[in-house]
Order: sequence, then structure tokens, then C-alpha cells
Amino acid sequence: MASLPPSSPALLSVNRHKPELISPSQATPRELKPLSDLDDQEGLRFQIPFLFFYPNSPPIRGREDPARVVKEALRKALVYYYPLAGRIREGPNRKLVVDCTGEGILFVKADADFSLEELGDSMRPPCGFVDEVLCDVARSGGIIGCPLLLVQVTRLKCGGFILGIRLNHAISDSLGLRQFLKAAAELARGAHVPSWLPVWEREILCARDPPRATCRHPEFEDVVDDARRAAVTLDPKNMVHRSFFFGPREVASIKKGLPHHLVSRSSTYELLTACLWKCRTIALEIEPDDAVRLSSVINARGKQGLGVPRGYYGNTSVYATVLLKAGHLCNSPLGYAVDLVKKSKEMVSEEYVRSSIDVLVLKGRPKYTTVWNYVVADATKVGFEEADFGWGKPAYGGVAGAFPLISFNVKYRTRKGEEGIVVPIMLPERAMRRFQEELAKMTDEGREDDDCYGVDSTTNRSNL
Repeated sequence: MASLPPSSPALLSVNRHKPELISPSQATPRELKPLSDLDDQEGLRFQIPFLFFYPNSPPIRGREDPARVVKEALRKALVYYYPLAGRIREGPNRKLVVDCTGEGILFVKADADFSLEELGDSMRPPCGFVDEVLCDVARSGGIIGCPLLLVQVTRLKCGGFILGIRLNHAISDSLGLRQFLKAAAELARGAHVPSWLPVWEREILCARDPPRATCRHPEFEDVVDDARRAAVTLDPKNMVHRSFFFGPREVASIKKGLPHHLVSRSSTYELLTACLWKCRTIALEIEPDDAVRLSSVINARGKQGLGVPRGYYGNTSVYATVLLKAGHLCNSPLGYAVDLVKKSKEMVSEEYVRSSIDVLVLKGRPKYTTVWNYVVADATKVGFEEADFGWGKPAYGGVAGAFPLISFNVKYRTRKGEEGIVVPIMLPERAMRRFQEELAKMTDEGREDDDCYGVDSTTNRSNL
């Protein structure tokens, strides 16, 4: 079976200009704005990279330079989203607040010697050249006292461009970022006011007084990790980063392993997440009596009773966690895991969300349990395609890759036009080989045809 070579950053030449701070285009209030008790948990105190690839399109006269257009649009959007131009401070009990200083966000302009067409399917996550199109500005990557957004616009020789964004996750999630980018894109296309005005109201998702845990939350249980296991599953330097494409054929193949009553009742997310969790657990060769966790990231927007308003751009997700012995998961049919994923999602009610927030405060804003945990977020419905700055919809827009314990399901259209889902994943090299073998069994990919599983920065379909 043929395979695609990994994309090589060494072959891509990008010339970056000096980074600059861009501030709101008008004066904004100077104030302190506390984050919610969901926002400032330890598990969200990290930077998350996003990439958007825009093809060339006939420019509007006077708006030929995407770097200038995007920069000016961001300055206008920051007038409405002015907390993003501030800096996070940490107060008593590790509580985070935004100091709305108006200092601005980081902006980098760059030029590249390649075209979007030359990139082909290497733009999908994990992107092997992310460091070229989203640079790391010195002393900007912290959570406290650093710019909340870093933006790089890389102009391509074809007239298209790549928009790279690094987001401080404590201030917002992918849906909040989409809302901000949509506002900036509307302003870039000539709107005077964004169609959605931002809403802060972070107190909506703060703990009750007094806080009280009314539901079980195995995602925040205190479990001591040993140094060997942590080195295997948490250190990116020991990891292989790959992604896997699931089109209609792969999904249909996996469904063959389900009992009839689950085939029509299971979502694609539930099916793929259960499949990947089982394959990953087998691949890591976990002791049968060790407990393993699957934590689905569930968006609480729209949950009845929470009152999250339209325009809210803070974090709104909680973890729906399944806890199971590794041997039980590995030796049970796939339908068993699918049913567990389904039931865990169904338990996320208003009370469950409130209880999750209370537990975070009671436990001192901890990180989720990392021991044999696998965190999966469904980003297929985020809607980043709405970020049209005048060049049309991005060919791909979303996360740049996975993290050691975290995968994202993202929509992707292959160069052949096939719609599907790409899931990036990080595993130790030995475990990745075993993972691919197990996944091949699930998707009927053991036959000799034009399919294969990817090497670094490629996917499991060779002829995408």
C-alpha cells in the first residue's frame, strides 16, 4: 500500500516581519473583568493553535493585501471584544481576571514562496509546518500577563493566505473564537456593526453559594500518576502525531461491529469516539485491572436552565466521563463502548453542569485527571467557515492538531472532494503502530487496495 510522505517544513520558505501589538481602533473601557469558574480551571490554562487556509479569489479594488485587511478588521472587532486586548491576572485562590488594558494582541505579517495548491492535503491536522505559519513570539506564550491572541497572516504566492491564530484557552473556546472571527470578517467586508454583539456575563457559569457537588465527576478524581506512565502518555517529545480520515466508507465499516439497535441510534461522534478509545486502550497495553477514562467535551450552550445568552464567548464545556477497567473495555464488543459514550453524553443536564463548576471551585480549580484518560472534543459543528474576510470560505479552518491526551473531530474535504472527519491523535511510536493495526481491523482496511494509514502529518487514506 502506498503512503504519503510527511510534509516537510524545511521545504517551505516563510519570511516573517517583526511582530507588533495591535490595539482596538477606538478607546475602550479600562476595568477588571473576572473570568467564570469554568474558564479558569487548570485544564484550560494553555494555548491552542488554529489554522485557516484561504484560496485566491478576485480581490476587491483597494483590498488586495490580506494582511492589511485582516489587521484592520481585527482592530475594529477588538472595540467590541475589548477584553481580548487585555491581560489575565491571577488573584486570591487562583481566581483569574482580565485586566482590560487595551494593550492589544500580537500580529505577525509573513510571506511564503508556495501556493495553496502545492500544500494539497498537508493543510489538514496535524499540520507539519505549523511553526512556519504560526510563529512563537518570545515571552508571549504564558497564560498570565501575556497577549491573549497571537495572529499571523502568511501571504501565499498564489494570492491566497494562511491565517494562524494562537488562543489563550482560558479566555474563550472554539465557539467564542468563531464568533470573534465572524465579527472581524463582517467588518472586513464592510459591515458597520457585527451581526452578533458580544456578551460577557461570566458570572452565569460561576459556582453556587455554597458550592455543592451533586453528581459524580470521575474526571476530577485525585489519582496519583507514576513517572514512567506520565512519560509515556504526557510528554510530546515521546509522541508520534498522526491523523485519520473517516469518510462514509470507513464509518459504514465500523458500524458493522454494532448490534442492530445501535446502528441507527448512534451518532458519528459516538461511533468514532468509542472506536478510537478502544483501539487506543489496546495499543497502550494497559494492565487489565487499571481504570481507563474517556472524557467527552460537551458544550453546555443551549442547556435548558443555564441561561447562556447569544453572544457569550467564554468557555461553556464540561466533561462527560466514562470510567472502566481496561480489560473490560478491550474484551467487550464495540457496541458496549458506544453505549457508554452515548449514556455519558445524555447525563449532561443543567444540574450536571452546575455540579461540575462547583467541583472545580471545591477542589481548587484542578486539571482533569490525566491517568489513562482520553479527552475528545467534537469540532465538526463549530462553523469556522463563516470567517470570510472577502476571499471566500477557508479550504480548511480549525485546530492545527492534537495534544498528548486530547483529540478533536474536525470536518475535512479531501482533494478528491470526499467529505469526512479527520481525527488527529498523539501516541508513543510503538503504541501508534499497534493503534493502526487495531483500527485497520475495525475499518476493514486490512485488504490490499489504495488505502493506508498515515505517517506523521498524513492521514489513513493515501489517495485523499
